[in-house]
Amino acid sequence: MRSPMRVLLCATALATAAAGCTGTPERVRPTAAVTVPASVDPPVVVLDPGHNGRNAENRAAIERQVPDGRGGMKACNTTGTATDAGYPEHAFTFDVATRVAQRLAAAGIRAVLTRADDDGVGPCVDERGNAGAAADADAVVSIHADGAAPEASGFHVALSDPPLHPAQEAPARALGVAVRDAMRAAGFPDADYIGRDGLDLRADLAGLNHATRPTVLVECANMRHPEEAALVSSPEGRDRYAAAIAAGIHAFLAAR
Repeated sequence: MRSPMRVLLCATALATAAAGCTGTPERVRPTAAVTVPASVDPPVVVLDPGHNGRNAENRAAIERQVPDGRGGMKACNTTGTATDAGYPEHAFTFDVATRVAQRLAAAGIRAVLTRADDDGVGPCVDERGNAGAAADADAVVSIHADGAAPEASGFHVALSDPPLHPAQEAPARALGVAVRDAMRAAGFPDADYIGRDGLDLRADLAGLNHATRPTVLVECANMRHPEEAALVSSPEGRDRYAAAIAAGIHAFLAAR
């Protein structure tokens, strides 16, 4: 059974993901959602900020081969991409995930991050994929940004396909559609270079393949596109992405 209701903000290593942690964020305005009553267990959402700050310095560690969830192997992790000005994806994803976690916590939802800061290595993609089960999560959202050609723009939400677990079927699709619709409502355009209708069906993403909880990966923007690079590099832009992702999670949880 989950811990008694408290407003929780967790940024823990996966080894302690199920243990819980406390800390009420200050000056956080709740999103438009019904706060969970104190008499029920809070929903649990795992947020997976892509990559990590010291991956580039530890190539041997991140190039180690791990199961890809479909019978093959792939690298533990990668360095991620960056804007042409040098703002890195790993910093973007951690900042956005932290902002999403604050919003969820303010509404009484327990948020668990797959990494505690932006100054480490990994975790590997298979461990990230198993994070939802480790935390007994109701939903898992992996947060990324793309590094496509400069003329490409927009966001997309990736889903594991063909599904390998029941959670990757209708539950993951419902989460993906909820996040996509919230991104659209926030004014972000669908990707014009990948996927269809803002969704991208993928068999090559280990974090999705290993999932046994509803899990999606959102590529928020193309960091090589000049306008989107400016947006992801600004605190105001990152807050817009965080607000949209949090709204999508709220919509998914409310519809269950």
